[in-house]
Amino acid sequence: MDPTATIIFVIAAFSLGAIVVLKRDSLPPGVRRGLAMVSIALIAFAFFLIVYAFFTMGAA
Repeated sequence: MDPTATIIFVIAAFSLGAIVVLKRDSLPPGVRRGLAMVSIALIAFAFFLIVYAFFTMGAA
């Protein structure tokens, strides 16, 4: 797997999470809940990719 794409995804997922947290007061409640759920899912997948990268570090 291309590590560049993984790094870009991890940065984007954490950036989306930070934006949702920092701008939570200016977002409408319905949009806030949806963005929060999407952010949680993307950040969880980013953590999975980080752990997977550590486990397969010496395999290639």
